Amino acid sequence: MTELQQLPYSSADKGWLRYEKRQDLPCLSTIVRHSSASGEAAESAIRELRYAILQMTGNEPELIATANLSETAAHGPHIQLAMVTAEDLPEALQTKELSQHLGEEGFALRSLPQEEGEAVYIIGKTEKGLLYGTFHLLRLLQSEGQTLPQLDIIENPKNPLRMMNHWDNMDGSIERGYAGRSIFFKDNQFVQNDERIRDYARMMASIGINGISINNVNVHKVETKLITSEFLPDVAKVAGIFRAYGIKLFLSVNYASPIQLGGLETADPLDERVGAWWKTKAEEIYDAIPDFGGFVVKADSEHRPGPFTYGRTHADGSNMLAEALEPYGGIVIWRCFVYNCLQDWRDRTTDRARAAYDHFKPLDGQFKDNVILQIKNGPMDFQVREGVSPLLGAMPNTNQILEFQITQEYTGQQRHLCYLIPQWKEILDFDTYAKGAKSEIKKVVSGELYPYAHSGISAVINVGDDENWTGHTLAQANLYGYGRLTWNPDLSEQQITSEWIHQTFGNDHDVVEQVSSMLAASWGIYESYTSPLGVGWMVNPEHHYGPNVDGYEYSVWGTYHFADCDGIGVNRTVKDGTGYTGQYFPENAERYESLVTCPDKLLLFFHHVPYTHKLHSGSTVIQHIYDTHFAGVEGVENLIQQWSSLEGKIDAKRYAGVMARLEHQHKHSKEWRDIINTYFYRKSGIADEQNRTIY
Repeated sequence: MTELQQLPYSSADKGWLRYEKRQDLPCLSTIVRHSSASGEAAESAIRELRYAILQMTGNEPELIATANLSETAAHGPHIQLAMVTAEDLPEALQTKELSQHLGEEGFALRSLPQEEGEAVYIIGKTEKGLLYGTFHLLRLLQSEGQTLPQLDIIENPKNPLRMMNHWDNMDGSIERGYAGRSIFFKDNQFVQNDERIRDYARMMASIGINGISINNVNVHKVETKLITSEFLPDVAKVAGIFRAYGIKLFLSVNYASPIQLGGLETADPLDERVGAWWKTKAEEIYDAIPDFGGFVVKADSEHRPGPFTYGRTHADGSNMLAEALEPYGGIVIWRCFVYNCLQDWRDRTTDRARAAYDHFKPLDGQFKDNVILQIKNGPMDFQVREGVSPLLGAMPNTNQILEFQITQEYTGQQRHLCYLIPQWKEILDFDTYAKGAKSEIKKVVSGELYPYAHSGISAVINVGDDENWTGHTLAQANLYGYGRLTWNPDLSEQQITSEWIHQTFGNDHDVVEQVSSMLAASWGIYESYTSPLGVGWMVNPEHHYGPNVDGYEYSVWGTYHFADCDGIGVNRTVKDGTGYTGQYFPENAERYESLVTCPDKLLLFFHHVPYTHKLHSGSTVIQHIYDTHFAGVEGVENLIQQWSSLEGKIDAKRYAGVMARLEHQHKHSKEWRDIINTYFYRKSGIADEQNRTIY
């Protein structure tokens, strides 16, 4: 057995790193490493390249140094890895354009004919660029019709920080986890076998992720001790695994740690003892992990401790932590999910959607350069449809990072198929008008619109220890697509989908066509039988799965739809509502304020209207509710029919697993349809125009 065949890759599903055998690939017998291609990430790139070629061709390529190239039978196609500064690069590659256009994490792929045969060069400014370039070449080699193409590619990531937020607890559970237990923790310890973590690091590197926080933002007693000598050696070991794949490790920390760990009676950010404690703690952490990324902090949110206790601001609290990390290049990622979670449902003036903007906008310019505000894509909480957060782009003097949710808390919990790339594309392309037209969210978070010191995109991740990582095999597409969008938000949905299918299921035309169609339709289907016109939240409390129209209607959480016998929706207008629409820049504020221009899909998010209100589509609100909920079930039936057509073209295990999920989705979608339609029929007293069965 060769060295590569003994690599410690886990027995889990290989996802999009399957490297299925290709009969049409040339014999890539040699990989040439230039002396400049050194370091842990470069080693990972070379190991991945050799392993993938072995899997795809059956031949293990020889690894040689450039000094030995002329003495070796390296005839025919081969691959060379080098830094852009390497003196032994061919003259054709020593161009001003290449050196000027290649960023710190960027890569170039270039094909050149040579005496030894056709050579594909993977070139990086840093070893991380070599790693990303390697994965991109392998992505191309797994695509239909690609062998060893003529390449002339330069790519740089659009977003500086491309991050995953785990909500894993040390007992092994995962908050909002729908794919098994934690891959990091078990029984309040770190897992002993790290093969799964290594595979996960490979998967993340393959889609360009460069930052990962491994524990829940709701930091409990045990996880608070991750920054102590009891667990720092284990944290450092995991950080080492990620480092080899170009990924920095972060930790979610408990704001009250000086009390719980340090014996202080206060966590007041303006108390010198508190700042000193964190500085000592930072020194300890960086002694163990010199490239530690920094802290993720949930403070003064949903009963978590924070600076409000001491009459201080979010700027006070985050700046104190940032000062402790500043000497080491660490950053503080401060979550903006702050709102009143003890709201009186009788109070129609308080609006949870307003909260993040109201809390943080007045503080613009008061945060240190190594603080980033992490802002959820919508102002409520990852609903299937809601307005884009007006805080994004509203703080030109404060670093911002956008937060998505890959784990499908409100979009079917990975038991329902719901492809989120179309939703995320819509959000990233949303024009804030912060600096006039063409001020899209993607330009805000990339740092293009404002000269942020730090910016990017993060997401709550959907992996667990289920064999297929995500519970629903097709939910892997959300994981893959998120990474590709953070690398380049201008990639089309179709390209991302095609890449994932080719790498995950192969190049069979029917498989590509049917799975592409299923994914493209799934978000709209899920929305159809769950959330009408942007109202959202009609779920069972706490676990958030399944229909319960009034589940949160009379609660403290501030997530209301205000349905009565006359109408439904939340009046968020400036004219006579909560005033939320006024938080947007004027072009969007005016569009959402008016019933004439407000998009149908967000009507009930911004307005309270009668059931008989006529939509732009020509349908009434009540008829739209009935029609879409019936159509949603029919959509799931179509998904099942499409998947059924692929039996025998996909391996039996994955075929059966997806079919079981689709059959559950079909049954559950009928429950959604009947409960929602019955509720609004009884509330409104208006019958369905088509006389379908409503109970």
